[in-house]
Amino acid sequence: MNMSRGCTLREPEFERAPAVRWNSIRPLTGKFLGVVSAMLAIFATVTAQTAKTGAAAVEDHLEKAESYLKANDQDTAKRELEAVLAIDPSNAEAHANLGVIAFSEQDCQAASRQFRKALEIQPALTKPEALLGICAKRLGDPAARPLLEKSFAKLKDKQLRLEAGMELARLYDEQGDAGGTAAVMRTLVNLDPDNVDVLFMAERVYTELADDTLNKLALLAPGSARMQQVIAERLVNEGDLKGAIDHYRKALEIDPRVPGVHFELGEALLQSSPADAAAEALAQKELEAAVAIDGESAKTECELGDIALLESDPGRALAHYRHAFELDPNEVRAQMGLAKLLTEDKPEEAMKYLRMAVKEDPLNGSAHYRLGQLYKRLEMTELAQKEMHLFQEIKQAKDRLAALYNQMNRQVKSEDPAADQGGVPVKP
Repeated sequence: MNMSRGCTLREPEFERAPAVRWNSIRPLTGKFLGVVSAMLAIFATVTAQTAKTGAAAVEDHLEKAESYLKANDQDTAKRELEAVLAIDPSNAEAHANLGVIAFSEQDCQAASRQFRKALEIQPALTKPEALLGICAKRLGDPAARPLLEKSFAKLKDKQLRLEAGMELARLYDEQGDAGGTAAVMRTLVNLDPDNVDVLFMAERVYTELADDTLNKLALLAPGSARMQQVIAERLVNEGDLKGAIDHYRKALEIDPRVPGVHFELGEALLQSSPADAAAEALAQKELEAAVAIDGESAKTECELGDIALLESDPGRALAHYRHAFELDPNEVRAQMGLAKLLTEDKPEEAMKYLRMAVKEDPLNGSAHYRLGQLYKRLEMTELAQKEMHLFQEIKQAKDRLAALYNQMNRQVKSEDPAADQGGVPVKP
């Protein structure tokens, strides 16, 4: 049998099949990768659009919350802020505003939680830090002091700084830190000098500090010159000039060179007997001693100028007032003294000094009165009327103040338009 005839060997099917299958897979794989790439691109676009939509939603909720807060609709504002946190749990602004709402509702526990979360996210936030300090103070948390101290120094918002400062001052007061309390109150008085609550607390703090200091001085040095000086100063404030002069002299008997006493004694002598030649001579001697011991000062030069006026020596008085002004251009008594002496011959220059005086001391009734009279003389009618109106308002206010002080057995100088800042009568 011829085996080769009509018979051809073929590749077995199992050998060809893999080649067919492999060749058919390659084009399919390329298509699949393209689809995957397209899906990834679509997913990235959707993610970016979702993030953009989320940010826009956060901003929208924050704006709505702000408008609701301005309208005093805190419940709706709270819902808007909670919606922000549902989208962005790490939004410090939302946490801080929720804290403010809780704070306004006097819920310091809830407010503290929100403020802490805000500060964890953004530690540099000053307002939440201050409000957290206030809450801590009210909750008796020891963290209150460092929080208030740190934030009080950085706060720019006036109202919040006042509130934080008052809490810090109360905290210092409770802890017996008189110096810290006084320092904070000085800052608050400068920040808002017409705030009744600030003035009330400052007066109490300063009085307590003065009393504590006096008690300590009395215990440590009851027979000292300084003790006698303090007694004399108290008597001056009570209007007892004669008693004050006696104690100033006792102070100088103990220590003839104690700083400040010669000046204060000279001032008391002038005020007690302003038209007495003997008192003037004694005052002159004390003031000269003050210059020798304490050095030159604008206040001493003004006192010497007053004596020269009382002795009808305007040239000497002018020299003293000019020197006082050179030593301290902001010294009101120097400005007033120069104005008095220059009004007749140099009214424009006198006007300059009187304007300085009312700017430096807006409640100086004598300065307003003299400036009003000078404006009237220069036919500046509208300005003259304004100054005289201010003078009358200040006079009435000081009369009311005198009545109040009378209830406390204290004295206040009446508003005398014919007197200078030091109380020495002069010719109008």
